[in-house]
Amino acid sequence: MNSLSKAVLIIVAVAGTALAADKPDFSGDWKLNAAKSNFGVIPPPATYTRKVIHAEPSITIENTQTGTALGDQHDTRTYTTDGKEVAYEANGASVKAAITWDGDALLINSTASVQGMDMLIKDKVSLGDGGKTMTDAVHIASPQGELDLALVFDKQ
Repeated sequence: MNSLSKAVLIIVAVAGTALAADKPDFSGDWKLNAAKSNFGVIPPPATYTRKVIHAEPSITIENTQTGTALGDQHDTRTYTTDGKEVAYEANGASVKAAITWDGDALLINSTASVQGMDMLIKDKVSLGDGGKTMTDAVHIASPQGELDLALVFDKQ
């Protein structure tokens, strides 16, 4: 390998590291701000907290909700931001999901099968207000129709 090729490879490797470093860090303890959120026709939970541990490319999201129509909910999932699919069970549903970057936002594309009914769920998670708020824009498509939600969390 000639020195020019080596230099190009080093520049590409360093550039990739710099790009990863420029991505926002979603880590923190987050609490739902129900007044700023929009649940559409779904009643909001009594409480909803989200703990995020983000060490690029790994991201772990722990959700805890109380007072939902399905009772209290708690789940923890770990993803990588390279689009690798993970599979898990949530509230009796079989789910497959993957996370990728869209600029400074995280896109979570999921498919869920609930009692033989397939649903597509697309989340776009972004930070605002200098990292003090996190918004999760959720689009759900199912045979019964489509639904858009906006969950706004405040950093604790």
